[in-house]
Amino acid sequence: MPNPHLPPTGRPSLVGLLLVWTSVAFGAGSAPDVPAPAAPTTAAPTAADAAATDAVANSVVKIFATMRYPDTARPWTKQAPTEVTASGVIIDGKRILTNAHVVLYATQIQIQANHAGDKIAAKVTAVAPGIDLALLTVDDDSFFDSHPPLARADTLPDNRDSVLAYGYPVGGTSLSITKGIVSRIEFTPYSISVSGLRIQIDAAINPGNSGGPAIAGEKMIGLVFSHLGGAENIGYIIPNEEIDLFLKDIAAGHYGGKPAMYDEIQTLENPALRAFLKLDKSVEGVVVHRPYRTDSAYPLKEWDVITRIGDTPIDDQGMVKLGANLRVRFQYLVQQVAKNGVVPLTVVRAGKSMPIQLGVLTVKPLLIPDLNGEYPPYFIYGPLVFSKATTTLLGQIANNAQWLNYLSFQHSTLLTDRFEPPDAEREELVVVASPLFPDALSKGYGNPNYSVLYSVNGTPVRSLRHLVGLLRDLKDNFVSFEFVQHRGGEAIVLPRADALAATQTILADNDVRAQGSADMMAVWDSKTGH
Repeated sequence: MPNPHLPPTGRPSLVGLLLVWTSVAFGAGSAPDVPAPAAPTTAAPTAADAAATDAVANSVVKIFATMRYPDTARPWTKQAPTEVTASGVIIDGKRILTNAHVVLYATQIQIQANHAGDKIAAKVTAVAPGIDLALLTVDDDSFFDSHPPLARADTLPDNRDSVLAYGYPVGGTSLSITKGIVSRIEFTPYSISVSGLRIQIDAAINPGNSGGPAIAGEKMIGLVFSHLGGAENIGYIIPNEEIDLFLKDIAAGHYGGKPAMYDEIQTLENPALRAFLKLDKSVEGVVVHRPYRTDSAYPLKEWDVITRIGDTPIDDQGMVKLGANLRVRFQYLVQQVAKNGVVPLTVVRAGKSMPIQLGVLTVKPLLIPDLNGEYPPYFIYGPLVFSKATTTLLGQIANNAQWLNYLSFQHSTLLTDRFEPPDAEREELVVVASPLFPDALSKGYGNPNYSVLYSVNGTPVRSLRHLVGLLRDLKDNFVSFEFVQHRGGEAIVLPRADALAATQTILADNDVRAQGSADMMAVWDSKTGH
C-alpha cells in the first residue's frame, strides 16, 4: 500500500511501512466505487467570485522551514539541514494552522503572506503528529490586522460538492488554486494508532500543498495533508471536525490525543458465524474477535456482538449512518460519545443483550513507538551503539531490501512484534543502531546492526534505560551481550575494563560529542563506581 502522506517540498521519506498495517490492524477491504461526476457547467467569474477568492488568498500563507531530521544510523547527530516549503491558513485566535509533518523537526520557521515581499518568523505552539495537525504563531500580532482568519464550515460537505484547494505546491512561487469535487468521506487510519474522518477530493494536490485550506461555498471545509502516491488526482484533506477536536484538546495547554478502541473486530455478514453465535435475525452488529485486553476486569469478551455505540445502531458491516448519504465505521463515534475516557456500548453475550461501559485510550502503547518529533535516545559502550526501536528506524530498514530480507530470515522481533504492546518484561526493544566502531575490541565479530538485545551477562534487558543501569553497575571482568536471534547470529563479549577505557577514544576518533543522549547520561552518571 503506498504511503499516502504528502511531504512538503524537499522532505525526505522518513517512515516506510514494513507491513500493510492497515490490513493487519483494521481489516482489509476495497473501497466502494464512486460514480463518475456529471460534466460540470462553467460560467464567467463574477466580481463577487473574485472578491471571495481574494479574501481566501489573504488568509493563506507560505511556510518556509529548515528541518533537521533524526539520523537513526547515527543517533548522536542529526541529518543535514533540509529546506522545505509548504502552506498554512490563518484561523481564529491569531493562529496559523498547518500540518504536523510540515514543522516537525523544524529548527527555523518563517511564513509569508500572499503577494508579500517579506518573511516573518514563526514558532510551533501545538502539534499532533498522529492526526497531522500543528499550530503556529508569530511574534508580531499586527500581522493578523491585515490577514483575518478564514471562516470554517460547521458541517461536512456532500459527495460531489465543488472544492478548491489553495496552497503553494512545487512548480512555481505564487499561490495555486486547483478545483475538484468531494469524492469520498471515510473514517480511516491516519497513522499506526490514530484514525479520523478523511475527505477525498479529486483536485490536483502536490508537494507543497500540505497545510493549505480546502474551500467549498466560500468556507474552509478542511486542511490539505496528503495525496495517494501513484494515482492521479486523489488527494486527502483533514475535515473541520478533526481540526475542532484538536483545537478543543489543546485549549487546556497540551494535546492529549484522540480516544479510540483497539479491540480487533470482525463483521457479522457470514451466515455460519451468525448460526454459530445462535443469533436471532434481528440482531445486527459486529463480533469482538480479540479484545484489547483479556483480563477479567475488561468489559469486552471474545464473541461479544456489539450492537450499539451510545444510542446508534451498528450494522453487520460495522458501519453507522451519518445523515442520509454517508456511512462510516462505527469507531468514528468513539470520539463523539466518549466522556471521561468511557464509551457506552450495547453487546449481545450468550444470547442476552446488556449495556457495558468501555474505557478507551487516547494513546495506544506500542513496543515500537513513533518518535513524534523527538530524537532517538542512544548510548555508546565500547564499539557498540545502542538505541531503541522506533518507526523511524523501521523506515530506514524498509528502504534497504538486503537488510529487510536478512531480518526476515532472522525472524527478527523488529518485524514480528511491530504492533505488540509493551509489558513489564519488554518496555521497548533495544537495538544496535550502527555497525561496530573500528576498534581492536571489534575483531572477529560480524556486523550486529539492527540486532535486538536480549540480555547482558544473563540479565534480560527491558529498556535502553535499564541497559545503561546494568552496564553502570557491572563488576564482572567481562560483559556478554546476547541478542534475540532465531537463526545464526553470535554473542558479543568484551573485557569490561577495556571497553570502558576504549569508549572515550572511540568517541574522540569518530567526532562523537557525548557517550549518550542526555536522558541516558543521567542514568549513567547517577551512581559512581563504574
